[in-house]
Amino acid sequence: MKKEFFKGNRMKFCSDMKKGSVAVFFSGNEIRKTNDEFFPFYANRNFLYLSGIEQKETVLLLQKEADGNIKETLFILEADWLQERWTGKRLKGEEASELSGVENIKFTKEFNSYIHTLMTNGNYGFLYLDLFKIDNGDYDTPAHLFAQKVNLQYPYIQAENANILVRRLRTIKQSCEIEAMRRAEQITGEGITAMMKNSKPGMYEYQYKAIFDYVLGQYGPQGPAFPSIISAGKNNFCIHYYTYSGQAMDGDMILNDVGACYDGLMNDVSRAFPCNGKFTERQKILYECALQTSNYMFSIIKPGMKMADVDLTARKYNFEMMKNAGILSNYEEIGNYMWHGGAHHVGYDVHDAIGTVEHIAPGMVFCVDIGIYHEDWGIGFRIEDNCLVTEDGCENLSAAIPRTIHEIENLIGNHC
Repeated sequence: MKKEFFKGNRMKFCSDMKKGSVAVFFSGNEIRKTNDEFFPFYANRNFLYLSGIEQKETVLLLQKEADGNIKETLFILEADWLQERWTGKRLKGEEASELSGVENIKFTKEFNSYIHTLMTNGNYGFLYLDLFKIDNGDYDTPAHLFAQKVNLQYPYIQAENANILVRRLRTIKQSCEIEAMRRAEQITGEGITAMMKNSKPGMYEYQYKAIFDYVLGQYGPQGPAFPSIISAGKNNFCIHYYTYSGQAMDGDMILNDVGACYDGLMNDVSRAFPCNGKFTERQKILYECALQTSNYMFSIIKPGMKMADVDLTARKYNFEMMKNAGILSNYEEIGNYMWHGGAHHVGYDVHDAIGTVEHIAPGMVFCVDIGIYHEDWGIGFRIEDNCLVTEDGCENLSAAIPRTIHEIENLIGNHC
């Protein structure tokens, strides 16, 4: 992404800020894994969306003056040759400016004194922070710890919700985001296709994963957008499966729910295929139900449709397909075979943190995820594609990734 993208995001955010307010966003800190080892650093996604910076212990500060003027400051770690010898080069001021478009660069160690001046000079009455948590048990981020400090030291400052403002911005994807997602789709497709081409009975799940990871590794260090879900046979009935220890027996279906990350943007694609390259009759029946349901959804999704109707319509249509196939007779039974919804948004997060959506609008990107889990038959899988809403309909961004029975059998058969 070019710096103009991040500058534009900040200006849109600031336009929704109250006059006489300050907003503070933290990139985050490393999280300790064990002893003296840390997990790889992962920047807060809202911070990244506004700054383009993926370095730890970095702070973005936005000031909106009483007259509406905007000031921006980015606080970065100062150079430290000894630390950089161990953990890598730190951004210099000019590099941070080139990435983010923020011209005023200071060091992180200066943040506390700088914010103290702002909180006590009488010019600001509001502080925007991103304090979002999924669960009360989630660890406190730097934003939460900073909020506790503000409440104690500056009780007269009124807290405002930065998270909701950024979510609104992230709901509609810009053209540069869509282009990055298209590139991520292409990379994901190559990884999935490689798994199909190399598939054979007896392979272990970790071997399929190794193939996918290798392909993504040829396109840069960002790699998978999320921990890959790759399973075989009975393991397909664990929706979020990360063990990779199972072995594909002849006739087993391989389920992969995977995605690549490109320039910060993610995708989420699921494909399923028989490890031996040949669908059984029962596999064909269920697969066609899911595929036709997916195709139908891509034929009707358009601006103005209620977001809640995506899952509901897919569920009803898939019921009719499975009813016609003689698998069930009453709609009440569909929950025995469709275990999850399938219309989450995708973007800077694989389950993108966006605003509440009632109606579909152009520029939205979300998954159409049709899963069927028939435990009595021992067949479980899903077909998941990424839907870009256009001005008068939608586009399947992952349509080029083999998804029909003919495409899959032809691809695997030519390489077995």
